[in-house]
This record gives sequence, structure tokens and C-alpha cells, in this order.
Amino acid sequence: MEKVVILGTGPAGLTAAVYLARANMNPLVIEGPEPGGQLTLTPEVENFPGFPEGIMGPELMDNMRKQAERFGAQFKRGWVTDVNVANRPFKLSVDGLGEIVTESLVISTGASAKLLEIPGEKENIGKGVSTCATCDGFFFRGKKVIIVGGGDSAMEEANFLTKFASEVQVVHRRKELRASKIMQDRAKSNEKVTWALNKTPVEMVSDDLKITGLKVRDNETGEEETIETNGIFVAIGHNPNTAFLKGKLDMDEKGYILVEPGTTNTNIPGVFACGDVQDQKYRQAITAAGTGCMAAMDTERFLEGEAVHDWSQTL
Repeated sequence: MEKVVILGTGPAGLTAAVYLARANMNPLVIEGPEPGGQLTLTPEVENFPGFPEGIMGPELMDNMRKQAERFGAQFKRGWVTDVNVANRPFKLSVDGLGEIVTESLVISTGASAKLLEIPGEKENIGKGVSTCATCDGFFFRGKKVIIVGGGDSAMEEANFLTKFASEVQVVHRRKELRASKIMQDRAKSNEKVTWALNKTPVEMVSDDLKITGLKVRDNETGEEETIETNGIFVAIGHNPNTAFLKGKLDMDEKGYILVEPGTTNTNIPGVFACGDVQDQKYRQAITAAGTGCMAAMDTERFLEGEAVHDWSQTL
């Protein structure tokens, strides 16, 4: 039986692993299909404290993992298909690993990219449609690409893509962008970035081999046009990776895990949630790491018998 199992290896899960390993809790960390989380898709992290010149996202995640391993955290690859948290010890069903029994559980499974859900999208992923500029930007050197979205992620990816593409056109369904001012200013000052605002994507067009265009509808006139492009990058947000927990823990209508304010306690004593899986407001690497620290400390106190009450009964 494990003392504590951590699900996920983003900044939240890895920070929790560092703290719990240093506390001699011997955490078992289960890696899903995207080890390192969203930061492995981030070209350069400029706002994580301690790196005045910035650091590549994959490098930051690799450093965190090595730090956790140094103190004794164990890592195993698997896909959690079911959990039983009705009674302690908790039981996890993990593809590739079988059943794992644990006294406590830290959930840091993060969130995954949303898709537009329009014709021509899913069937062209890998044929010119991508949700990862860092992964696929290199393949569009000297070509025209489109980024769909209006938030910070879209602006960051638009700027990154200009390192390779000859033109990056931002398509957004609203007149105004949702991105922070600094991110908007960076994109707007980049001469390779062009804009198609107040236009709704309705279809991704291909020649059966590769993407050739994005059909959009003007929200004022209702007229449709096809913007020619060699690639389309979708950056419209994320969904929390909590489908396997449905009905097991309290969540909001979007699937984000609810925690006791100021803690990482879920409604099940001994189960803790940290990172983007419970945060739809800040969603930053540093806030995820902070909640990972909190989850580790909450877990340690729980296992030591200092926090065994059901907080949901007192709210």
C-alpha cells in the first residue's frame, strides 16, 4: 500500500512530489499521456520566479522532475480509468499498472485543450490542424498560418509562430481580445501578425491531404469567406481532466474540482486537488506550483492525523 499517490506531472504535481518526498512520504507519481503538463508545450516561460532570462517550459518541467526524484519520489506511467474514494484506503484502477491502493491521493491532472468542434477539425489534426504551436510550428516555416483564440495563450502562440511562419493571422469571434494588455501589445507590435476579429470559424477546409483554409462567418454581416492558410492552431482554452472522477468528488458545472477555500481539501478526507484541475481563474505555472506545495502539506498533516474532519459538513 502507498502512503500517497499523485496523479499528474505538471508544476502542481511535481511540486507536491518534491515536498512529500522531502517529508519522507515516498510519493508514487502516476504520469498520464502528457508528462510535464501544458508547460511542455510552452516555448519560453518568462514569469516563473528565479529565471531572469526566462526558461524553456520543457526544461523547467524536467528540472522539477529531477528534483522530486532526487528526494525519492517514484514515477510510473499509466492511465487512471477509475477511482474508488468511498472508503479508505482508496483504490485506483490504472491501465498498465493494475490496481493501486493508497492512504491518500493528490489530484493534479490539469486540463486539456478545447477544440472548436467544427467540420474538418478532428479529421485534420496532424494534417495542418494543431493545438500545440511549440510542437508543430517548425513544420510551417515560411508558410501562412491561423491561430484561433483571443486569450493570453493565443497571443503567446501567435508570437511564437512568427519565428517560423511568414504570416500569422489571429481569428477571434469577438471584436475585443480577452488577452492581458501586455500580451496584446506584443502581438500587435509584431509585423507578422494580422487580425480577423469578430469572425466565427465554421469549417476547416482541406484537399483531403492537408489544410488549405478556414471558413469564417462575419458576425455583423453574416457573410462567409474562406481564409487561405497552410495551418490552423486552436488556442481557445482548456477542459479539466476530471472525467474519471465524475460522481466521485464535488465539482462545478465545468468539471473543476471544488476545494475548501484556502486549502486543497476536497469533499473527501484524504483526497486533495491542486493546479489547473481546481483553478479556472489564475491558471499560471506559479499558482499551480503553489497549490502543489499546499496539497503536499495538507496531505502530510492529514496522514499525521491533524486534518481528518469532513470540512463540507461545516461550510
